[in-house]
Amino acid sequence: MKKRIGVLALQGDVREHSLAIQRVGALATQVRRVDDLKSIDAIILPGGESTTISKLLRTFSLFEPLQRAISGGMPVFGTCAGMILLAKEVIDGTDDQETLHSMDIAVRRNAFGRQVDSFETELDLRNIGSGRTTAVFIRAPWVETYGAKVEILASVSDTAGEHPVLAREGSMLASAFHPEILTALPAETTGVHDYFIREVAS
Repeated sequence: MKKRIGVLALQGDVREHSLAIQRVGALATQVRRVDDLKSIDAIILPGGESTTISKLLRTFSLFEPLQRAISGGMPVFGTCAGMILLAKEVIDGTDDQETLHSMDIAVRRNAFGRQVDSFETELDLRNIGSGRTTAVFIRAPWVETYGAKVEILASVSDTAGEHPVLAREGSMLASAFHPEILTALPAETTGVHDYFIREVAS
């Protein structure tokens, strides 16, 4: 039976994530209400603006139910703002910053700079069986510190050192980049989604 993967449909690249899910061979469904959580096997939290998404989660009465689902073991994949939402700590967050406090990582918002500093680079994703893959960073965070149970799967280097940008803790996966953006290209660009669905959400 195909896995049913939910995409939080409050902001961000919902269509692109859904396309990547379908290319991997799973079923994609949009999540906007509490009842939507009952019919999915895993969920993706897209990018966007992390404080706005957290406020929308409150508006749609999804915040605590989603938090409980994740703490109960529902597999989750957060990209960019989704990574920030999963983090237990946001180092340079706003005064009203609220996260799901799920994954044992501390992230730095806009770590690579502002919108004009967005960039593409190649990442070595052999740790997830995907080889070298182009990754798109848009006003992206990085993982500043992490707990003993967190596995770092990919990093980006600059003059200051290595910065983790793909991390896993059990059934939780988080990326600083946007793997869904390249789904208009050949299917091999869906490697991170494939890893999430085949391995993390197994």
